Amino acid sequence: MPRETELKVILLRHTPNPEETVAMAARLCYSPAQIEDLKQRIQEKDQRGFVKRLMKMGHMSPIEHASFTFAIEGISRACSHQLVRHRLASYSQQSQRYVSEERGFDYIIPPTIREDEELTRYFKRFMASAQKAYNHIVKKLNERGITGESANQDARFVLPNACETKIMVTMNARELLHFFRQRCCLRAQWEIRAMAEEMLRLVKGVAPVIFDKAGPGCISGPCPEGEYTCGRIKEVRRRYREEFS
Repeated sequence: MPRETELKVILLRHTPNPEETVAMAARLCYSPAQIEDLKQRIQEKDQRGFVKRLMKMGHMSPIEHASFTFAIEGISRACSHQLVRHRLASYSQQSQRYVSEERGFDYIIPPTIREDEELTRYFKRFMASAQKAYNHIVKKLNERGITGESANQDARFVLPNACETKIMVTMNARELLHFFRQRCCLRAQWEIRAMAEEMLRLVKGVAPVIFDKAGPGCISGPCPEGEYTCGRIKEVRRRYREEFS
């Protein structure tokens, strides 16, 4: 039977000493020193102040040398369709062609539906009916000699956007800053915003200077949404000071 599931985000890998790597890339632009000498000098000195100045100056190309890889599960296909619109990234997603959903797919219920008992029951009944349709199609295709991925790839057409997916994502630090600016915004869809905020919490732990001002555009300047602003800038800034500092 289908099962409701929850968001889980893991930071699998990242560039070792990401801010040190960024500092090395930036200093290389202006230094006549040999690479090994430059590396030794940077390793012997705290680079936080220098990286902070880079970020303040908007010298962003060096931070592209720091990358971060996440494993994400408990998001809907609707969410993953939004995520992969961010093109400067690498993705590996669980396939509905090679992975059968016959034993029961997991799914996500939007909060507006979950808070209404009648809608929740209706939603769950629909998930169960989608599962029944999927299994029926697979069975009938199998009877015709169409099996495995050939059956899965056609049966999946009845699966809903709510169907849970798992995905690995790799982004460099510059793209992550852009991603957070877009997807941590209150005007972003609730699910991808929740995912983006979990990603932000994780990268702040390993690269606090790079991501010091990360988040929606309004936390460090005027709202970039213009006439479409949510009008809650003070509330957003207060929350980010309290939860993400």
